[in-house]
Amino acid sequence: MDDRKPILQVSHLKKYFKTPKGMLHAVDDVSFEIQAGKTLGVVGESGCGKSTTGRAILRLIEPTSGEVRFEGKDITKLNKQELREMRKRMQIIFQDPYSSLDARMTISDIIAEPLKLHKLCKSKREINDRVDELMETVGLSERLVNSYPHELDGGRRQRVGIARALALNPSFIVCDEPVSALDVSIQAQILNLMQDLQEQMGLTYIFITHNLSVVNHLADEIAVMYLGQIVEKAPAVELFERPLHPYTKALLSAIPVPSVKKRKEIVPLTGEISSPIDPPEACRFAPRCPYAEDKCRTAVPALENQGGDHFVACCLCSKIN
Repeated sequence: MDDRKPILQVSHLKKYFKTPKGMLHAVDDVSFEIQAGKTLGVVGESGCGKSTTGRAILRLIEPTSGEVRFEGKDITKLNKQELREMRKRMQIIFQDPYSSLDARMTISDIIAEPLKLHKLCKSKREINDRVDELMETVGLSERLVNSYPHELDGGRRQRVGIARALALNPSFIVCDEPVSALDVSIQAQILNLMQDLQEQMGLTYIFITHNLSVVNHLADEIAVMYLGQIVEKAPAVELFERPLHPYTKALLSAIPVPSVKKRKEIVPLTGEISSPIDPPEACRFAPRCPYAEDKCRTAVPALENQGGDHFVACCLCSKIN
């Protein structure tokens, strides 16, 4: 257990959206913490609340309730000016490296924009020097400084997004599926770049993805989400070697093995996905769980420590493992 003070503490975070059919529970009572310089991977199926969690933490969307403490301050209680100052320390890398960049701005202007907004440079020369430095840091050629996003491939566009996120010298970055839109070979380059930057700058990441192979390469801890809730959280090595929740086991079994000689059993998931609109007080995975019993449909399982910082939310955890 790392005895350093966490840089981020999330407690009972909720984000509900009002719909014509009721309240959609996108994020429902999520709690975790991250140590400085570490990476928490957040995984799960599309629609499980991964990206909404990341955006609610940064207050890009306002949380319904809960507490988010960053460097000791609860950012949910900050006013507009205080939040503006805090944004220098907290940044995000978006999933789509094209739609997240302004097509009318040059690469130089995109990277320089946060420097201008926060008035961190005193002159145009200082801005240009900082842009050149950031481009070199993320591996962008100087000749691209006056290019536009549509002139770059996906990998270079994502490097621009990373440079923009680094412009204000943040200590914490939410990485919202930053490689899912890229080719496999480019994914590896971006992941290696992010690891190098973390080592050089002491960055802390939340790495959101639906690809368990990717998160295994980068994360220190992994949180598995299902329909707005964390169902399992453990150190990355422990989660891959000893998954305890039925949903986690199914996700891991679906990872392709690059060998015709090595085959593993696929854990099939059947049944209907529970509705996230006004969900019942029960285990949300129960309709698809092969082990579900009556008590799973009448009680919400708590996220409990099973030893070694391995937390699981399952009524039948001790019975099925």
